[in-house]
Amino acid sequence: MSSRRTRARIWSTRGGTPTRRGTPCAGGLAAAGTRVEDVRGVIVTHAHTDHYGLAGRIREASGAWIALHELDVPLLAAAECDPAGRLAGLLERVGAPPRLADRLVSRARTRRRPEDLPHPDRILQDRERLAVPGFDLRVLWTPGHSPGHICLWEDRRRLLLSGDHVLPEFAVGLHEPAPGREDPLGGYLSSLDRLAGLDPAEVLPAHEHRFTGLDARLAALRAHHRRRLAQVAGALRIGAVHGWDIAAAVTWHRPFEELRGFALRAALQDTLACLGLLDARGLVRRETGPPERWYPRA
Repeated sequence: MSSRRTRARIWSTRGGTPTRRGTPCAGGLAAAGTRVEDVRGVIVTHAHTDHYGLAGRIREASGAWIALHELDVPLLAAAECDPAGRLAGLLERVGAPPRLADRLVSRARTRRRPEDLPHPDRILQDRERLAVPGFDLRVLWTPGHSPGHICLWEDRRRLLLSGDHVLPEFAVGLHEPAPGREDPLGGYLSSLDRLAGLDPAEVLPAHEHRFTGLDARLAALRAHHRRRLAQVAGALRIGAVHGWDIAAAVTWHRPFEELRGFALRAALQDTLACLGLLDARGLVRRETGPPERWYPRA
């Protein structure tokens, strides 16, 4: 937000890159008529590095505060410590073939870790109203893609800043189930229901393009997840017990055996999220591992 203009603006740190002079987002902000030095606050929808990654540099350049939902704060430290080890844990959990898992983890160890991700200055709460000059912004907690993902609702202009929660074409991945947050898909579907009826004039997502017709898009996302749940349940009925084999029976954007890197991790996490919802509904039982084993309930 800029104090140099009477009409405040909202900026995103997603996808920013340094200029030759080392100032992030300078080109985009200049095109909008302001500067990085004028930014007074950075409201981040979730703690993934493609969204949060430049927040610290903007704070250094301008003194801006950074705001994030409380449930995503632990992700900042997790992103910096041993990403290869976290991948190894996921692959072991789902029963990935050992030789393939070793190769994937070895590649992950060669990748550069994210720069230090600063702790936010402000912790956001659900339904909180944000004091942004010229805007009437309200925080909507919408977990699923991450535990503390938020959308921002601007009531006067009927605008929804949907982050990664609702995109116009792509269905985003879900976070890996963990103690205390075992059912990310259930949380995601409930969050979709929460947005129903807002009837925004326009939705501004963090990827792809702005769009209208939110309720139709919500219905399409629910249908997408119903199909995926059915495929996961079908894999269990024909005898798959490990997350890896269950994921292999699901239809992804390309054949499962061709998935690598982020795409593979997302597919495995989505499979675990489906199993978590089936477990919450009492339709499956889980044997702890590693690897975990899953069975349909009679």
